[in-house]
Amino acid sequence: MRPFAYSLLLTTAARSSLGVEVSRPRGVSPEHAKFYKAADVFTCISNPSINLSPSQINDDYCDCPDGSDEPGTSACSYLSDLSPSYASDLSSDNDSRSIALPGYYCKNKGHQPGYVPFLSVNDGVCDYDLCCDGSDEWAQVGGLKCENRCKEIGKEWRNHDEQRKKALTAAGKKRKELTAEAGRLRKQVEDRIQTLDTEIQGSVLKVKSLEAALAEAEKQERGKVVRSTGKGSKVGTLVQLAKDRIEELRESLLAVQEGRDNAVARVTELEGILSTFKTEYNPNFNDEGVKRAVRSWEDYAARDKSALTNDAQDRDLDEISKPDSETGLIKWSEWEDGEESDVDLRKYKCNWRSLSPISDHGAVYNFEEYLPEAVRGWVDQKLRDLRILMIENGIIAPSKDAGAESKSLTEARDALKAAQDGQTNLQSELSDHKDDLAKDYGTDDVFRALKGQCISKDSGEYNYELCWLDKTTQKSRKGGSHTGMGNFARIDSVTVDDGVAADGKGLGSGVRVALRYENGQHCWNGPNRSTLVVLACAERDEIWKITEEEKCVYRMEVGTPAVCDAQNNNQGNNAGGGKDEL
Repeated sequence: MRPFAYSLLLTTAARSSLGVEVSRPRGVSPEHAKFYKAADVFTCISNPSINLSPSQINDDYCDCPDGSDEPGTSACSYLSDLSPSYASDLSSDNDSRSIALPGYYCKNKGHQPGYVPFLSVNDGVCDYDLCCDGSDEWAQVGGLKCENRCKEIGKEWRNHDEQRKKALTAAGKKRKELTAEAGRLRKQVEDRIQTLDTEIQGSVLKVKSLEAALAEAEKQERGKVVRSTGKGSKVGTLVQLAKDRIEELRESLLAVQEGRDNAVARVTELEGILSTFKTEYNPNFNDEGVKRAVRSWEDYAARDKSALTNDAQDRDLDEISKPDSETGLIKWSEWEDGEESDVDLRKYKCNWRSLSPISDHGAVYNFEEYLPEAVRGWVDQKLRDLRILMIENGIIAPSKDAGAESKSLTEARDALKAAQDGQTNLQSELSDHKDDLAKDYGTDDVFRALKGQCISKDSGEYNYELCWLDKTTQKSRKGGSHTGMGNFARIDSVTVDDGVAADGKGLGSGVRVALRYENGQHCWNGPNRSTLVVLACAERDEIWKITEEEKCVYRMEVGTPAVCDAQNNNQGNNAGGGKDEL
């Protein structure tokens, strides 16, 4: 029996002799008071087969295997699951040996009631964070007397609690804003998907149309009778040569003009040097060479000289030097030959095997020249179709390609390729948006509104950065490159059992939303870096704490309004951040 047990027994006996009725034993909470109502016998809470005398309650000796007979002492503190058990102190039957009570109950009038671990009862330390009324040190071991501070602590706690509630209210409003923003962003994606579906349908039709146009152009290309060489007919070739020659002369003129401007600049600079020399030289210095140079400069400066540049001439040169596409003086497109007609009966004579050109002076003998325009066009088309049919069936050979393909065929092929590329891009964008809608962005898609935003925190020699649903990085404050701590993998949940500081920064207890970042930069002689980001409700996004739990395995505790709906902020919150019972 401990030294203060004797005084405890005397106190109990004195109260009995005075007829003072004690409602419940020391250290018993209201919820457990029902187990201590009997006046003649006490039954162990978890072991109903064991009955004790009421005098054995709080006698500083552990009689019940569940410790329920010592609610106000530390006699049964060893029954904690984390403490070693002693077989000699326990019964030999199958009764429960788990401790029945959560701890020593402190009333804490003026504040909130709480429990102190049994190991802390009468340990010579005032545990004001859990037992502000000081009743856990009732034996006054070593003369220690813990005064009641519940009034001051309760007032401070209520002030902090009021601030915390206001912060949570503000966090709830911000969460609603995030949810609204996430909904708006999701609606944008859904609308874009609908638009892309419509655009893809139109693109499919366009591609089919262009494929048919290309097939027709290729068919016409195979059936061409005359394919002009080079750039076209003789006139077209001459026009091209003239165009190239003019462009060459224009470029030469620009080069000469640039050289002249450089020469003028150098002459101006040299004249400035000589003028300065004439002004600053010493005439008393008897150097004939210098004097001759000065006299020569004076003669040069006195002569009438034409201006080095002529503004009007320069304007004319600038105008001449402009490309024809800017001046519009020559429209080369009007002189360049276009593609010649596949089969023009006005220019070609026909036999069974081929069509050959005829001279203009023979047109009077060309029968088709006397046909009406509508009839002539119909005959032209029919002959063209006949020749293409004969080529396709191997009756006559197609024309040999004497140069590049026709402009119309090139344009048809380019148009089809552009349409196909556009359709591919639309389909790729549609796939990306559908994948985005299928991603997990948390409850109400709330993290969609945060995606890509970053927050950071200086912690010792490193600066840590968290980018929502993207990556986590570490950078030395002494300089250097970033170290990737992980890339976003998925949204998860973890169970925590932590305290909450007076300012509300803390994870608390319960299930919390977590973000997992994996496959970061490889750690030397270790794994790839990874980060577990555990989230708790807060008014603003803020990194609270960073720890390295294992080598290159990090943990961030982060506050954000995004999880305020998923967290019961009152569940398991311990405003004092009490110590665990061992």
